[in-house]
Amino acid sequence: VIDGFQEDQMQSVLEELYNLQGKSERIKNTPFPRQYGYFSRLFTWIFILILPYGLLDVFEDETLVSFDSMQAWYVFLMIPFSVLISWVFITMEKVGDNSEDPFEGRSSDVPMTALCRTIEIDLRDMLDEDNLPEAVKAKDHILY
Repeated sequence: VIDGFQEDQMQSVLEELYNLQGKSERIKNTPFPRQYGYFSRLFTWIFILILPYGLLDVFEDETLVSFDSMQAWYVFLMIPFSVLISWVFITMEKVGDNSEDPFEGRSSDVPMTALCRTIEIDLRDMLDEDNLPEAVKAKDHILY
């Protein structure tokens, strides 16, 4: 039997639960600005196109002036370094694109079903229920 004080406490806990649920739904439904995705992609490609010109000074060091025969080979090192640095920035851009909507149920998203099931199991265990649901198992090595 619940007395008046416990009922007030339970009511405040339920109100807090509803508030947190509403905040979570607002976070999930907030669209990610497309301008951010567009301009980050644009600036990444501008950086990649300008990068080789920025590396020219790096590979034309004053110590290499005396080695005229080797100086041409050092300029060719600019190509793999440009490719490597460009790959890092393109990879970061792709990871950012995939992380824009983390609650959509894709393989790289937050496993909301598994998190909710774990919370459900914990709450039912606190209530001393016997018939607990099974934890969500990974499907094809991916936890949804």
